[in-house]
Amino acid sequence: MKDKDPLSVIRSEIDTIDNQICQAINDRARCAQRVGELKQKQGDRSFYRPEREAQVLRRVMEANTGPVTNEDMALVFRQIMSMCLSMERPLKVAFLGPEGTFTHEAALKHFGKSVINAPQSAIEDVFREVVSGECDFGVVPVENSTEGMVNQTLDNFVDTTLSIVGEVELQVHHHLLIGPNSDARKITRVYSHSQSLAQCRKWLESNYPKIEKIPVSSNAVAAKLAQGEWNSAAIAGLSSCDLYGLKQLESKIEDQPDNATRFLIIGREKVSASGHDKTSIVVSMHNKPGSLYSLLKIFYGAGIDLTRVESRPAKGSKWSYVFFIDFVGHSDEQRIEQVLKELKSESIYTKLLGSYPQSVL
Repeated sequence: MKDKDPLSVIRSEIDTIDNQICQAINDRARCAQRVGELKQKQGDRSFYRPEREAQVLRRVMEANTGPVTNEDMALVFRQIMSMCLSMERPLKVAFLGPEGTFTHEAALKHFGKSVINAPQSAIEDVFREVVSGECDFGVVPVENSTEGMVNQTLDNFVDTTLSIVGEVELQVHHHLLIGPNSDARKITRVYSHSQSLAQCRKWLESNYPKIEKIPVSSNAVAAKLAQGEWNSAAIAGLSSCDLYGLKQLESKIEDQPDNATRFLIIGREKVSASGHDKTSIVVSMHNKPGSLYSLLKIFYGAGIDLTRVESRPAKGSKWSYVFFIDFVGHSDEQRIEQVLKELKSESIYTKLLGSYPQSVL
């Protein structure tokens, strides 16, 4: 009897495994449906639980034995959970649009692809859509490793009733893209968001010293403009190639290879502790010598790890500032509760912006 072709044997094993994976995903989806049915009977309308999702992803990464990387395995499970959740009720997510922006990429990374996209033209519009209940959650940029804080986002947090319910970090790679009918040798102008132009300034000066740099409202708008102009290019993410039919002329042109942007997820409900959490607050201090020192001393005394302190001018008060502070821990923890109590007694006001799971991906 002739031996089977080794390649055919392996392919047969793969087919069997694929069938098992398909069955397991459907079994998981049925379990998710049962969870949704139980929640409805109990009157629980919170279909999406950020802390539960973070726990599942961490458990998957801890259980992973390779050769698939932990991040890739978690991304697979993120999409499986997104799909299962959409069977209960699809989430509607607002983000700084249009589609193809880095904020859109961050939304996909955090929620998966089985959501209803709701691109907005401005950061304040993202907040408004979630406050009104038109969208379940919003995604807004808050910090870039090269350019610093996104002040529009910080300013919106001062007055909002929303809570931060999650965070996601995105490794930002900029690419020089051109339209299908563009002449790569005759590019005279490049469109992009002002921050993206700043992050690629040295590369542009070295490679296209005479090119006209035109800032626009988003990289997706830049892609749309470059799509129809034979002598123009756009600096944008690779997702714009698929969305707008562009070609990649140069890849990864950012000046800093470790360029990353942090995004915050905003929602109407508070989030329970996941075991690996972060808390964000805004504090307004009295304008007197040593006020910042007295603020930081409270955290030092409690042994709390601060991850970010940022100041912004206070509205309606000349030469006064508010401080945005991120630190490790959850507001339900006793030591964090005590710190917040002390801050309220020392400050003009202290506002809890939210406690949420630390970024898993």
